[in-house]
Amino acid sequence: MGRFVEGEDRRQSFLLPETLDDYVTEDNPVRVVEVFIEELDLGAIGFEGVRPAATGRPAYHPSTLLKIYLYGYLNRIQSSRRLEREARRNIELMWLTGRLAPDFKTIANFRRDNGPAIRAACGQFIELCRRLNLFTKAIVAIDGSKFKAVNNRDKNFTLTKVAKRMEQVDASIARYLTTLDRADREESDIAEAKTRRIKDKIAGLRRQMQALKAMEQQVQDAPDKQVSLTDPDARSMATSGRGTGVVGYNVQTAVDAEHHLIVAHEVINLGHDRTQLAPMALKAQEAMGCEEVTALADRGYFNGEQVLACEGTGVLPCVPKTEWTSEGGFFSRHVFTYDAEKDHYICPAGQTLTKGIVRSDRKNDIDHYRHLTACFTCSLKPKCTPDKLKRLKRWRHEGVLEKMQARLEHRPDAMLIRRQTVEHPFGTLKSWMGSAHFLTKTLEKVRTEMSFHILAYNIKRMIRIFGVGPLLEAMRA
Repeated sequence: MGRFVEGEDRRQSFLLPETLDDYVTEDNPVRVVEVFIEELDLGAIGFEGVRPAATGRPAYHPSTLLKIYLYGYLNRIQSSRRLEREARRNIELMWLTGRLAPDFKTIANFRRDNGPAIRAACGQFIELCRRLNLFTKAIVAIDGSKFKAVNNRDKNFTLTKVAKRMEQVDASIARYLTTLDRADREESDIAEAKTRRIKDKIAGLRRQMQALKAMEQQVQDAPDKQVSLTDPDARSMATSGRGTGVVGYNVQTAVDAEHHLIVAHEVINLGHDRTQLAPMALKAQEAMGCEEVTALADRGYFNGEQVLACEGTGVLPCVPKTEWTSEGGFFSRHVFTYDAEKDHYICPAGQTLTKGIVRSDRKNDIDHYRHLTACFTCSLKPKCTPDKLKRLKRWRHEGVLEKMQARLEHRPDAMLIRRQTVEHPFGTLKSWMGSAHFLTKTLEKVRTEMSFHILAYNIKRMIRIFGVGPLLEAMRA
């Protein structure tokens, strides 16, 4: 072989065989997995099978299966069949499990049967981060992203999709009937064979139409007017691109602005974020153990009721208000000044708009302000309103939104911090997951799978922050 580096002979025997520990360096991340799981009280957080059964075949300890899964998600190996193969050939995994190699069914059943406990283990890692005083700034960024489910878009039905497909089938039937009429006027063996093929296609289309009518009724009966055949909990959701969408789940995360750790997460099947500000912010506050937390979110989270729900809880939301541009060149709302002490608005002409009686067709928590006479003679009326009187609506808890706006004005970089904090983890997670984001079906199982991804992400972040050696010392302390 000349001057090349040569390997050892496969048949060479050694007087003192090397141990598995010699193949795993001291700074190998697999040692973090070992220490983290060994420090957990698996029975206390809800894992099944911690105590062995008195009879029957011995089972694998939950810690062994949890190590296999956590190692797999750290190394982008989520499939139970691939984990079964890795357990038989991967030296790091052999070291981690003591050469145990469960079959894929045992591995898959563990994830299926221990969903709440796995999610609790993810929370235990955040508690470890809290004990290490990593959440001193008490600022979190909240955002949601759409992840694909195990459900093709063609296997998801809404009323609009069904109507469109029925229209396409109708057009195809009409086209084939026209072709059939032409073929009937021809007299030849070829025309006869063509007629049979066309009749078969028309019969198939009519069966398809019957199936679509049955699906239309099924969609109509569904609570949210949507049906998914492969994963019944997956929902069609719009994405940022025009005319695009994904059948999947909406993953919500709250990310610590200082160390970019995901302190709280949730998986929902709603296609919007409007009702998630308070739940996610309160989860983040509890996980971080802070009395007061600043929650940064984008305009998609703006909801007065959600902001009001955060009032008095220690959560300080910072969400930009949706701006409504005035049409026709009229004055926008912000040029009208509200006097909280006297409870009235002052218009650009200096006139006072006082609170009126709420109309019966309006909500009880909306107040209406107007001036009964000044608008008729005002020189600014052409720039103010096309109606007889200028009317303003004010939510009775508008003061909560004004306080939030004041916080945003004192923190002009809030949205920049939000974007730099929360959007990168989503890109990282989707890159790890590959083209098919989730491997499991139904909301509960998807939540379990997402918890593994979040736990793996946080462990990698902690290794990056501390290094393997110092992190092991901190975990053992």
